[in-house]
Amino acid sequence: MPSAREMIIRALATVLQGSGNEVLRGEVLPERVPAAGLLILRDGDPGEPEVTLSPLTYHYQHRAEIEAVVQGTSRDTTFDTLTASIATALTADRTLGGLCDWVEAEAPRPVDLPVEGAASLKAAVIPVVLHYSTADPLA
Repeated sequence: MPSAREMIIRALATVLQGSGNEVLRGEVLPERVPAAGLLILRDGDPGEPEVTLSPLTYHYQHRAEIEAVVQGTSRDTTFDTLTASIATALTADRTLGGLCDWVEAEAPRPVDLPVEGAASLKAAVIPVVLHYSTADPLA
C-alpha cells in the first residue's frame, strides 16, 4: 500500500489532470510544449514535521511544486489561463478527497526563457502547500 505522502501527491496529480491540462510527474521538460501549456508536478519537500505525542502524530506542511510552462505568440494569455485552471482545480477540492487537511497554492513568479530557433517559453514554479498528518514519517 502506498504511503500517505504518495497517495496525496497522486491525488494532486489527478486533480491537476482533471483541470484539462497535460500533467507530467517528475519528468524533464519535453522538446515540444502543447499549445495549451504543460504542468510538471514535482514531489517537493515534506519539511520537518511538528509532532504530537498522544497519539503519536506527525503534522506536515509539505511543499510540492508545479512547473507551469507555455510557449507561443500568446504566452501571457495562455499562461494566465493555465494558472487560473490550477486555482479552480485546487479550490474545488481543498482536501484532495479527504487525504489532506488543506491544500493551498502560492502565487507564481513567471519568467521568460529564450529558446534558440523557437518562440520563447513563459514558465513559473508554483509552490503548493499540502497540510496533512501521519502516524509515521514513512507511512
